[in-house]
Amino acid sequence: MIQNSGVYLFLAVYGVSAGLLVSAGIFTVLLAVGLTPRFVGTTHTAKKILLYEGCITAGAVIGTIFSAIPAMGHAGEWLREQLFSGKAAEGAVLPGILDIGGEVFLGVAGLFIGMFVGCLALAIAEMLDSIPIFARRVSYRHGMGIAVLAVAIGKLLGSLYYFWQGGIYPG
Repeated sequence: MIQNSGVYLFLAVYGVSAGLLVSAGIFTVLLAVGLTPRFVGTTHTAKKILLYEGCITAGAVIGTIFSAIPAMGHAGEWLREQLFSGKAAEGAVLPGILDIGGEVFLGVAGLFIGMFVGCLALAIAEMLDSIPIFARRVSYRHGMGIAVLAVAIGKLLGSLYYFWQGGIYPG
């Protein structure tokens, strides 16, 4: 084990360095498209800009932890086993309430994640001016709002179908 400690140290430094590099790239993109100022300007909540930045950072850190350590996504199952194992817990009502609470939490989290991704995609599209260029190329003058809404609804329906069919977590 002592022979491989240098290899493990190298891998740890390499992994942390790669993670820092990727996170720097993600935050650079968020900064370049001006997502946080866009949220603040839309909601007229300039006094809460530190809250926005903290939430974006916390979301990135928590998402990284859940991505890098898949067992963290099963913390609820572990908690259920610890609290409700044994014969006395078979007829308990609390596990059912926890199931409903978990489903509500996932729904709310999915809604906020979807809104963030949608805002990010629109911010990138505006930054690149792809929508006006597309409109000029196809001589599209009226109904741009309807076209953007149709694209958004298509993305929503495609995502729902993807996850309904098992998408990321098959089986």
